[in-house]
Amino acid sequence: MIVLAVESSAHTFGIGIFDGKNKKIVANARDVFSTEQGGMIPTKVAEHHIAVKEKVLAQALKEADLEMKDISLISYTQGPGLAPALLVGRDFAVALAEEHKIKLLGVNHIAAHLEIGLFCTKAKDPIFLFCSGANTQVIVHEDKYRIFGEALSIAVGNALDKFAREIGLGFPGGPKVEALAKKGKYVALPYSVKGMDVDFSGIVTRAVQLYKKGVAKEDLCFSLQETCFAMLIEVTERALAHCEKKEVLLIGGVAANKRFAEMLDAMCSQRGAKAYIVPLMYAGDQGAMIAYQGWLERKREQKEFDINPKWRVDEVSTFWK
Repeated sequence: MIVLAVESSAHTFGIGIFDGKNKKIVANARDVFSTEQGGMIPTKVAEHHIAVKEKVLAQALKEADLEMKDISLISYTQGPGLAPALLVGRDFAVALAEEHKIKLLGVNHIAAHLEIGLFCTKAKDPIFLFCSGANTQVIVHEDKYRIFGEALSIAVGNALDKFAREIGLGFPGGPKVEALAKKGKYVALPYSVKGMDVDFSGIVTRAVQLYKKGVAKEDLCFSLQETCFAMLIEVTERALAHCEKKEVLLIGGVAANKRFAEMLDAMCSQRGAKAYIVPLMYAGDQGAMIAYQGWLERKREQKEFDINPKWRVDEVSTFWK
């Protein structure tokens, strides 16, 4: 079975193709919305997706050396995500499925992140540390996915992007903050851990205030990363102890941050645990993970093809496990 998938939950429009017979990702094309200044405006993101969808599809099919007649299943991101962006992907997937008479499934974006992490690493039963633009969660799989802790206000990716936007770095801001942080030194910022949850909004507010008072952006980028990542490492270490696990898997777009990976690896080494990091090409949003998730759920039948912008991963049935 060959699965073609459409990812459109946020700034990325992606088409991925997974060859189920050979258990192989054969295409992972994408086009990412970006700005020089400002952040993501959902309607502008949707316009971007509409403009690039045919090009990205053609790129993916060329990459896989396939035609639509070779596709057995189409999956798309049903949620969570930005509603206008999700609708573009849903509508495109529905149109393709109807035109080519192919089975269609909507899948959960976060579950797809978790599963592609397992597929691409040797992790077997980890604590999942999921850190993206819109989501920050500590997750474990028991009878289903359980959320042990999460961001109470904005996610860590959004916190980095918001700070970057406030100091004129544009979108996406995470990579730009990471680059500037290499030249910075520490200044004190609020550290907000509440049980197993974290809160990043006050940290960003304070960092912006300090920037306006003349503190160097390099120092603030360094300090913002160190503080936010330390908070996440703390709650992850607590989850490791509570669940008696020996593995942590860092997934989501923020997993691309080398400093974050370094801090996680150090904590796990001290606890006798193993840290796994999703490969860079599968860290951010992309179609390959949606295609793989579609393949995992290939036996499921679906009749209504809507979107669910607030769909939490702990609401997902993990029948395929």
